[in-house]
Amino acid sequence: MNASNDDGGRDQAGAIRSFRKSNISIVLTDPRRDDNPIVFANEAFLELTGYAKSSVLGRNCRFLQGDLDNEEERKRIRAALAAEEELTIELQNVRADGTRFLNRLMIAPIIHEGECIQFLGVQTPVDMDEGQIVADRQLKELQHRVKNHLSMIIGLIRQQTRTSGNPHEFSSLARRIESLQLLYEELTNGVDDGTVPMGSYLSRIASTIGHIDGRAGIRLQVEVESISMPVTKATSIGLILSELLTNAFQHAFEGRSSGLIDVKAMRLSNDAFRMTVSDDGVGLPGGTDWPSNESLGGRLLQAFVTSLEASLDIQRVGTGTIVILDVPASPDDQGIHVSP
Repeated sequence: MNASNDDGGRDQAGAIRSFRKSNISIVLTDPRRDDNPIVFANEAFLELTGYAKSSVLGRNCRFLQGDLDNEEERKRIRAALAAEEELTIELQNVRADGTRFLNRLMIAPIIHEGECIQFLGVQTPVDMDEGQIVADRQLKELQHRVKNHLSMIIGLIRQQTRTSGNPHEFSSLARRIESLQLLYEELTNGVDDGTVPMGSYLSRIASTIGHIDGRAGIRLQVEVESISMPVTKATSIGLILSELLTNAFQHAFEGRSSGLIDVKAMRLSNDAFRMTVSDDGVGLPGGTDWPSNESLGGRLLQAFVTSLEASLDIQRVGTGTIVILDVPASPDDQGIHVSP
């Protein structure tokens, strides 16, 4: 699959529109604060409920129930929160305009250092006419992966917050959650075999990061073979690409008005997976230790690489930098193929 922003950013804009219109919404709540308020809500949640972000943050999720008689469902939710347990439940909710919808709610605690620091909520509107919902296996698989990765990301953000004193500890979550959101869409829109089409997934991540961090004059080119991979590996690879592209857009072209970032991904002859991210920017200064443990992005990058038992090779070239990620094959890859 090929993608380029040479066409005036139309592909990037299309990817962003698709992401923002997704009906799979995500919120995070903080049980350490009074009344377990919402501390993060993605764009899909705002689209689904019709509320502005300013009307959502700082409130308990129960406001979505309005005056509806959901007492039995509320009891089950309260019990799951008190026990810090996962729960999947369907209940009626009310949008900002007063219209009702049937919500399939999945709740999961995010545990860090033995403490429940957040609850993850994934909302899926159920088609009340046809009763069609996303397959349970796919939903539970995503919830498990999102919860585990958010636990690691939030933990690292908390560590950085303690050392830097930055009170906006959730501001760094948005881009990472967007990458997980795109993974969710690939899971629910793709074939029902527990794998992720990497061509579509990585191209959409690249478009999303290009939209967020890109600027005029910096071209982004993506070429990914039609490979399907297990959810576990796809999650980490997508988050690695997000970190690499963000770093390239923010630092590789300092003092320059134009440049190229090139992303390639392929399966090697030994069934390993290789992804390269290269740029023709200013290059890394001599003696630079990157990725560094001193930055959140560097620590996340190293954590994701370690989770894959992969290698990360950084090469300084005449103009720019090349980063090569090699992910070894594993038994989980059996049956994964490259489409002709």
